[in-house]
Amino acid sequence: MANSSSSQAAPHMTTNPQAHTAEILENPLRTYLLGIIISICGNVLISISLNIQKYAHVRQAQRGSKPYYTSGMWWCGVALMGVGELGNFAAYGFAPASLIAPLGCVSVIASAVISMVFLKETVRASDIVGGTLAITGTYLLVTFAPHNTTHITAHLVQYYAVSWHFLLYFFIETIIFCILLYLYKRRNVKHIVIVMLLVALLASLTVISVKAVSGMITESIKGQLQLIYPIFYVMLVVMIVSCAFQIKFLNQAMKMFDATEVVPINFVFFTASAIVAGIVFYQEFEGLALLNIFMFLFGCVLSFLGVFLIARNRPKIKQQDRNFIAMDRIPGRSHTDKVQPEAKTPTYGSLAAKLMCNRAGQTDDT
Repeated sequence: MANSSSSQAAPHMTTNPQAHTAEILENPLRTYLLGIIISICGNVLISISLNIQKYAHVRQAQRGSKPYYTSGMWWCGVALMGVGELGNFAAYGFAPASLIAPLGCVSVIASAVISMVFLKETVRASDIVGGTLAITGTYLLVTFAPHNTTHITAHLVQYYAVSWHFLLYFFIETIIFCILLYLYKRRNVKHIVIVMLLVALLASLTVISVKAVSGMITESIKGQLQLIYPIFYVMLVVMIVSCAFQIKFLNQAMKMFDATEVVPINFVFFTASAIVAGIVFYQEFEGLALLNIFMFLFGCVLSFLGVFLIARNRPKIKQQDRNFIAMDRIPGRSHTDKVQPEAKTPTYGSLAAKLMCNRAGQTDDT
């Protein structure tokens, strides 16, 4: 009855806000938990895939024979990453965006554990403390996040897209983005915060469009076809374009800065941007108790600290050979000869999201 009534009210959604409220406040707990489980499984698969690719790179470098893309293990990692990203994409159709984005810290925790167990990385005190904080933060996020599940239809997305608070938010975001882009391109301000803010502003559009596309596909699978509406394809284009520019700026960030700086900053900025986008566009905090909001934000802070501690100064897997002789110290070699520095190997953590920072770093290094 609820679905039929909402579908009947859909053509008049622009003039009947009460229809939106009734649709938003529907709360099927099973759907909410399904979104959480899909997101966690997707992030775990992403962390496994990144470590598989990382191991394939190390093994191919030790052998010094064929390129990394000829390795079956590397392609296995790529396939797992695709499955994990697909899971994250689907999760946005079942749970609030403000919850799915912070769950990207699961990928950082899983990646650290896998690196320690299988890649024999050193266990540090900061890893244990960071993992504990991240797990505690994740528990608070799941417990106190908004539990409402919205049926994302084309008419609902259109209604949200022309609401005054989103238009104001989009206007302010556009101005800030233009200012940051001017500083970055024209004034040549190459600060990590500038680049990461550009990524975060694009990420807010990515989160909005991903949830819209995923939600409309979910509703179409359930029997309410949403793919015939132009707004679906508008959101699809926004999703692709914003993702492409995110990857571009992340590539540049990974070239200019160390991955141990980029990973935690990107996770914090991306998560904050996703939460704000969910609040403004999808009104996910509407009707949420003040205690829930405070505990949810506290869980985010704990997750941020945990990711920072785990990603900070991660050790390299491949240690330098003791018999290694630096090129500038080879007898008979001129000191004026310029030696190209060895490329840095980034630490692979969360994507979330995200999620993208590590893939961008891997693309650059390879």
